[in-house]
Amino acid sequence: MFLCLPAGNGETSLEFSLKVLYFRGDMRLSKIQIEHLAFIIVRNLLKEEKIIVENKGELITAITDLVTEEFQKEDKLDQEVREILNKHMEKIRKENIEYQTMFRMIKTKLAKERNIVM
Repeated sequence: MFLCLPAGNGETSLEFSLKVLYFRGDMRLSKIQIEHLAFIIVRNLLKEEKIIVENKGELITAITDLVTEEFQKEDKLDQEVREILNKHMEKIRKENIEYQTMFRMIKTKLAKERNIVM
C-alpha cells in the first residue's frame, strides 16, 4: 500500500506501507521480475488515478530497491537461522525434531521481532 502524506512544505511525500505476502515454497524473483512487478504496480496505480507522479522511472526504481532490500533481509535471516540450527544440530537429531519445522518457527519469530517482511 502506498500512502501520500503532506511533507509540510506544500508537497506530498510517498510512504510505503508493506503488507505481508506469503508464497509457496522458496520463491525468489529475479531483478528483472522485480522491476516488472514495480512497473505493473506503478502503471496500475497511475491508470486508476490513485497516484500522481512527476517521475515514473524514479518511483519504479524506488519500489524495485525496496523489494530487493526486503529479499536481502530475508536471505540474511535465513543464513542466521541456519547458523542457529547448526549449533543445536546434535540436540535436533537426538530429539528427532523436524529441521524444516524448527527452521520456520525460528525464522518466523526472528522476523516478527525484527519487523522483516517475508
